[in-house]
Amino acid sequence: MSTVLVTGGSGFIGVHTILQLLADGHAVRTTVRNPGRSNDVIAMLREGGALAPDQVGFVTADLLRDDGWREAVTGCDYVLHVASPLGARVPEDENELIVPAREGTLRVLRAARDAGVKRVVVTSSFAAIGYGHPPQAAPFNETVWSNLDGEGVQAYPKSKTLAERAAWDFVARQGNGLELAVVNPTAVFGPALGADFSESIGIIKALLDGAMPAVPRIHFGLVDVRDVADLHLRAMMSPEASGERFLAVAGETMSILGVARVLRAKLGSKARRVPRFQAPDWMMRLAARRNPMARAALPLLGKVRRATSAKAQHLLGWRPRGNEEMIVATAESLIRLGLVKA
Repeated sequence: MSTVLVTGGSGFIGVHTILQLLADGHAVRTTVRNPGRSNDVIAMLREGGALAPDQVGFVTADLLRDDGWREAVTGCDYVLHVASPLGARVPEDENELIVPAREGTLRVLRAARDAGVKRVVVTSSFAAIGYGHPPQAAPFNETVWSNLDGEGVQAYPKSKTLAERAAWDFVARQGNGLELAVVNPTAVFGPALGADFSESIGIIKALLDGAMPAVPRIHFGLVDVRDVADLHLRAMMSPEASGERFLAVAGETMSILGVARVLRAKLGSKARRVPRFQAPDWMMRLAARRNPMARAALPLLGKVRRATSAKAQHLLGWRPRGNEEMIVATAESLIRLGLVKA
């Protein structure tokens, strides 16, 4: 089988992608910023059921430095560029996210081109599609780009949009035959394999911990991390995927209150701390005066952005899990790993 580089192997999507590559028989190499993280990756792979996690090769490389990238890509047939800066806090300077995302993506693409890699699959986001637009009833699809001049567009959507646009422009102008495909997930849920998980899973943890007496009026699309990994592999191998972007979303948009109701219905006493009520918007605005995370949530209040994965399903045969299944799997993994309050 092929030799595949996965950037950011210690991340939530990265480690699940490595799991599926190993299961399919590929030789896998991954990058970590700190060489000490290799043990964490191996532990998460074992938690995910990998039979020989120690066969994964590790290279130390940082998105902001050239060191290590030539070694990382040499001999690889494909690169899955999953690594992306995403901090838990809202940055004071949006360039803290934008520069690593854009420059890191270009650094990976240049190294892949120079090493003769066949195709790079970049993990972008729905944030590069559905932000900065006026309300619309029709679901967003891959033909749309986020409007960075629109109201309330913050650092993360800007970073994902600018990084993805830079990737397409690079391949068109300087790719020298390098193929590109892009995966644009909505909020990513699914089984945690350790303490490294998506910001989306932080929502489930906060609900189970009872960290919120009431939930904000926020809606989002959901997708299971196992299905995101599967879509990366399909975008890597399918001839039809070259030059295409694929929106990854499982079904209908849900509210945080809807997620809370699933947890209470399916987990019984384990969901005893999950809130039952939705906070009025005025309460969120009041909290935003002192809480930066509440302030960051204000532009999302009441906005429903529907999305469709019809293209991935039709072109690549992708079949995602349903919302309820992934919510329960997320919660059960957090409980099993002892990552929520007892």
